[in-house]
Amino acid sequence: MRIINRLSVLLCVPLCLTGCMKWDYSDSPEDFDAPGSGLFILNEGNFQYGNASLSYYDPETDNVENEVFLRANGMKLGDVAQSMTVYDDKGWIVVNNSHVVFAIDLSSFKEIGRIENLTSPRYIHFVSDDKAYVSQLWDNRIFIVDPRRYEVTGYIEVPDMAMGNGSTEQMVQIGKYVYCNCWSYQNRIIKIDTESDRVVASVTVGVQPTSLAVDRYGRLWTVTDGGYEDSPYGYEAPSLFRIDPEKFTIEKEFKFRLGNSPCELQTNGDGSLLYWVDDDIWCMDVDAERLPVRPFLERRDTKYYGLTVSPSTGDVYVADAIDYQQQGMIYRYTPEGELADEFYVGITPGAFCWK
Repeated sequence: MRIINRLSVLLCVPLCLTGCMKWDYSDSPEDFDAPGSGLFILNEGNFQYGNASLSYYDPETDNVENEVFLRANGMKLGDVAQSMTVYDDKGWIVVNNSHVVFAIDLSSFKEIGRIENLTSPRYIHFVSDDKAYVSQLWDNRIFIVDPRRYEVTGYIEVPDMAMGNGSTEQMVQIGKYVYCNCWSYQNRIIKIDTESDRVVASVTVGVQPTSLAVDRYGRLWTVTDGGYEDSPYGYEAPSLFRIDPEKFTIEKEFKFRLGNSPCELQTNGDGSLLYWVDDDIWCMDVDAERLPVRPFLERRDTKYYGLTVSPSTGDVYVADAIDYQQQGMIYRYTPEGELADEFYVGITPGAFCWK
C-alpha cells in the first residue's frame, strides 16, 4: 500500500523536476549469477534521499540478497523505486524521482541500458519489441519509448487532463488495447489503441483508482481509494469495480466503508482470486457477489505496504514498511494463510516483480 509515499511525491515532485540524479560507479562491483525463477523486491527508500534499493529472493532456497543493484553496478539505484517489469530477458526498473528507467540483466543484475529524460515515471508496459509505454505523474502524457535504443520517441496525450494534475499509473493489455488507471486527483480508466497510439475511450469510476487487474475471464478490475478528507478533488467511500473491457462499461461495483483505503489489487496465477491491501490482506473470488467480511490475513502492528501472489504456487507475499525508516520486512504465506518465511529487505518495500 503506497499512499504515504505517493502523497509525498504529489506534494514535492513539482519542486524537484529540474533536479538531476548523478550515478557514480565504483571500481569493485560484485558478480552475481541468479539463473532460474525468483522474486525482485523494489524498496522505495525515502523521498529525496536517493536510498532506493533492489532485493532478490529465491523461493526454492529461501535465500535473499539485498542491495543487488548497488553491489552489481557500484552505484545506488536512485530516488524512489516505483515498479519493475520483465521483458525480453531484461528487468526494467522505474525510478520515479530520478526520472529514469534502468534495464538490467536478470541473472547478474548489471545495468544494460537506461531511458532518461522522463517527467515522473511510474510504470512501463511493453507493446512490442520496439515499443513501450511509460506512465507519468504530473504529466498529461504517456511517453512512448523504443526499448531497443533506450529513447523516447513520442507521447500519447490524455484528453481532459491538465499537465499540473496529470496522472497515469498501471497498464494492462487485452488484445490491441492498453488500459490504464488515472490515479492522482483523477477518476478514470482510459483505453489506448496501440496501433494509433491514441486514447480512444474512457470510463469514469470512483475517486482515485489505485490499481488494475485482469481476471480469468478477461475482465478488468480496479479499486479506488476514495481520496482523503478535505481533498479539493473529493472524498467518498472507495469501491471495487468490475469492467467489461470490450463494451468498456462497469459491470459491477462493490462499495467499501468511508475511510477504508483499499489498494495494491492483485490476482493469483489463474486469475480466479483477487487480493488487496486495506490495513489487513483481503481475498475474494472473482465470481463473488459481495465483499468478504473477514480478512485473509490480519494486519500486524506495523504497515502492510505491498503485495504480490506467486503465479506458480499461489503463495502470498506481503511487504511491511514498518516505520518507513528502518529495513522493511517481507512475509511469505501459503495459499492457506500459513506463514512460510520472513526476511528483511530495504527501506519501504513497495513493489514486486517475478522473474
